[in-house]
Amino acid sequence: MFQLYSFLYTIVFVLMSPVFLLKGDKYKAGFKQRLGGIPDFHNKDGRPVIWIHCVSVGETNAARPLIDKILKLYPNYRLVLTTTTKTGQELARKLYADRADLIFYFPFDWQWTVRKVLENIKPNLILLMETELWFNFLRESHKQGSRVFIINGRLSVKSFKGYLRVKKTVKRVMRYIDVALMQTVEDANRLLQLGIKKNQVKITGNFKFDQKPDKEEDILTVYFQERFNFSENSPLIVAASTHEPEEKWILEAFKNVYKSNISKLPRLVIAPRHPERFAAVEKLVQETGFSWVKRTSTVGFEDELADVILLDSVGELRAMYPLAEIVFIGGSLIPHGGQNFLEAVRHKKAVIAGHYMTNFQAITKDFVIENALLQLPKLNDNEVSKVLTETFQKLLTNDEIKDKLAENALVLMKKNRGATSTTLEYLKPYLQVQSNVVRN
Repeated sequence: MFQLYSFLYTIVFVLMSPVFLLKGDKYKAGFKQRLGGIPDFHNKDGRPVIWIHCVSVGETNAARPLIDKILKLYPNYRLVLTTTTKTGQELARKLYADRADLIFYFPFDWQWTVRKVLENIKPNLILLMETELWFNFLRESHKQGSRVFIINGRLSVKSFKGYLRVKKTVKRVMRYIDVALMQTVEDANRLLQLGIKKNQVKITGNFKFDQKPDKEEDILTVYFQERFNFSENSPLIVAASTHEPEEKWILEAFKNVYKSNISKLPRLVIAPRHPERFAAVEKLVQETGFSWVKRTSTVGFEDELADVILLDSVGELRAMYPLAEIVFIGGSLIPHGGQNFLEAVRHKKAVIAGHYMTNFQAITKDFVIENALLQLPKLNDNEVSKVLTETFQKLLTNDEIKDKLAENALVLMKKNRGATSTTLEYLKPYLQVQSNVVRN
């Protein structure tokens, strides 16, 4: 079955090759590393190695508290970090360039590529953020003797249904996972139905409730405030991690708000999810007639006057949240599944999300029930701008509703903290044992 998996993986890879070429840097970045071409890492001093894999920016950010604690409590470990996306790679290098022993792109899931990397690194422990079941990687890791953990695990309904189609193979793959530390009961139950043993699954909660600002973020927030001069008289709306065509709808709604009779006209920050779309979104902003600037533009007097600010940078969105009054969560007006909204909640902000929040289904449901998140109904394309306009106006003109939404969200977030510490407790026996192991 693994041979069939590898064959199908190769077919998909070949079929996707034109996309890799057309999309440019997004897919070509780290291509050599993805084929196993990483620097020589052979562990000559015998120190234990921990490999932490984060898919993209969200997982890299979420893993920060755990990584920081592991490095503090177990300084003898060598840290290896991988990501799948270019944006995740850039953030990982920014955060851990001076503390990780190696940062690179996760290898393509062929037996020969993953084996080549594993033989080079020889990790004692492998921590996979969320749930990426790469069949060959998991089998080869098990063969080599690495202990494999899923941490902050989640398994969406869509992914679960996909794995059910090859349940026999997935059940076999489950044998290669030592422990799965899952976010919710629902996530754990889906994994159990795929064949993992009950004693291998624990429920720890969601790391994203534990995220805290760091010094660099605070400094960047001060910089943004000084540069753009945000004020209460012009409340800031942040459109976070947006996808096409959400920017078009948001800009239309923003224009409608400007045409209304509200006393305080807002300003807007748009932060597209993917850097390769910065130019396209810039063109949309230009066509609105609003005054606007880019984050990466040269600093000038127009920064303080701009109605719209395009955040065309990577890893800086979190620093913009403290300055906002309202945050819209991107990827939620289309069937993408939504982006993480807890980073905005942490700063006590009123948060709006669209109907499609399947990537965060459990916590979205909890927040909506507690009046801690304003979720829009399922809308037709021609309805979105109108409903967004009404929602922005409602929050901009009624501080009581806006503030209560933000307050409820912060209370609920504090209530759910602790996943990082719980995860570390489950990992502690393995971390302590491996500290005494010398790998050849």
